[in-house]
Parts: sequence; structure tokens; C-alpha cells
Amino acid sequence: MTRKAKISGTVGTTWKLEDAKARFSEVVRRARTEGPQTVTTRGRDPVVVIAMEDLARLTPPQPPRQPLVQFLESLYGGDDLEPVRDRDIGREIDL
Repeated sequence: MTRKAKISGTVGTTWKLEDAKARFSEVVRRARTEGPQTVTTRGRDPVVVIAMEDLARLTPPQPPRQPLVQFLESLYGGDDLEPVRDRDIGREIDL
């Protein structure tokens, strides 16, 4: 847990997995106060613990969701447009 890591311009601490598990509360506290905390397994950097505020800043806002029926109705472009279907009389089959 001693070395510092530079992640996206922010300095944080790198933790071995077993140390992070034993001191998880400290990892979370430091993620909030010091920046991203890298947790390694076998010397690799598989995960980073970050504060929720950092996550919100890094991810794009999601468009508002709408119910399926409203979405499907919006595909037609208006209330006055009704889909038209040709009359299907089947096909002729020789028996």
C-alpha cells in the first residue's frame, strides 16, 4: 500500500488486494479525500475505487427514459399518422 499511482491526472494510493480487503473503510475514505485508489491483484491494476462524485463527473449524463408505449408512439412522428397495412389474402398452393 505504499506506492503512489497517477490515474487520469489524480494521485492516489495503490493497494494490494489483501490489504484493501482488510482496510476497506480506509480505502473508501481515501477515495473520497485523496482521489482514486488502485487495488492490484498479482501486481496488476485490475480495479480502481473512486468517489461517487468523481464517477458522476466522468460519465456522460443519461437521457431521460420514457415508457415503451410513448417511445413507440414517438416513432410515427405524430398522433394523426396511422400505419397502413396491405390486405394479406395469402398465397395460392397447388395440392
